[in-house]
Amino acid sequence: MINQHSENLLNTQLENAPGEGYIFSWFDWFCLWYPPGWLILFNRHWQHYHTDLDGWNWLEYGLFLIPGGFYLAILIRWLRLGFRSPRTEVGEFDPKYQQAFRQEVLGPIVKYYFRGELQQVENLPQTGPLIVAMNHAGMCFPWDFLTLGYLLGETRGWVIQPVASPALFEHPWVIWWLPPKWSQVLGGVRAKLDDFEAAIAQSEIILYAPEGIRGPLKGWRRRYQLEKFDVSFIKLSDRYQISILPVVCIGSESLHPWAVNFQKLQRLVKLPFLPFSPLMLVLILFPSMGIWAMRTRLRYFIQPLEPKELPNSNKGLTVAYRQAQQLREKLQIKINHCFKEI
Repeated sequence: MINQHSENLLNTQLENAPGEGYIFSWFDWFCLWYPPGWLILFNRHWQHYHTDLDGWNWLEYGLFLIPGGFYLAILIRWLRLGFRSPRTEVGEFDPKYQQAFRQEVLGPIVKYYFRGELQQVENLPQTGPLIVAMNHAGMCFPWDFLTLGYLLGETRGWVIQPVASPALFEHPWVIWWLPPKWSQVLGGVRAKLDDFEAAIAQSEIILYAPEGIRGPLKGWRRRYQLEKFDVSFIKLSDRYQISILPVVCIGSESLHPWAVNFQKLQRLVKLPFLPFSPLMLVLILFPSMGIWAMRTRLRYFIQPLEPKELPNSNKGLTVAYRQAQQLREKLQIKINHCFKEI
């Protein structure tokens, strides 16, 4: 249910946007349920609110939908752009566009496809600032992050900024797939210490994976096991006196099931992870499915806030590391308990 605060934000966004808000047509619903069409849906929504002369056009969209057609589409687009890559314009975080994308695109996907839901909402504070620390898995587009961001926004009206691997901002595949600076405009923060710290200092709600890239890399075999936690979020929480809200996600391991990571090939193409599974045979025919994931049920269990340290406590690296691993152990116990109940 959309709360009044979210409605007010959306109304403000629509007043400032050219024309009306984005409304799903029959073609958009078709794209939602036909996996190669998800990339079309993302780009069509962007083009509704932004002038994107370098973006995909209708001929190229049509080619996405047939086996092998994406390769011809990318060749046509490359020729159309004069043998160059799409322009990577400077993009800044736009909370209004994040709100529009959340309501108009993420809403149907979360509701009808991932069936996302928050559990133990009584542990959710009314206001920020917060570092929301969540286990991360799936070896695919970060749908567990996007779904949690949507649910928190709907429940509290929060503006969420997720921390993501730099490859999701600047890799050539992403530059061709998605609109220019799409991740930054939607609020993404590069997983580099300077960018993370700047976002912590300016934003109220930061969504962070303490496992880092080790989370998705563990693959299907170790899908229930939390990897070692980084300590940067502990140190920054202490420095800026920002509470940590732990969240356990159940279901993200099924976003790309039975996957393993081939590290040599992953390093060769310079991606943070490269999952191989039976689904990859389909991805070869339909590369636009790179942002797609299997249908699952994403459930998020909100844990009690971690107690804040005293101001200027200046804890050392050893203490921060110990605190991070203690949090990991608590979340691992919760994950084990949740899976026993399934």
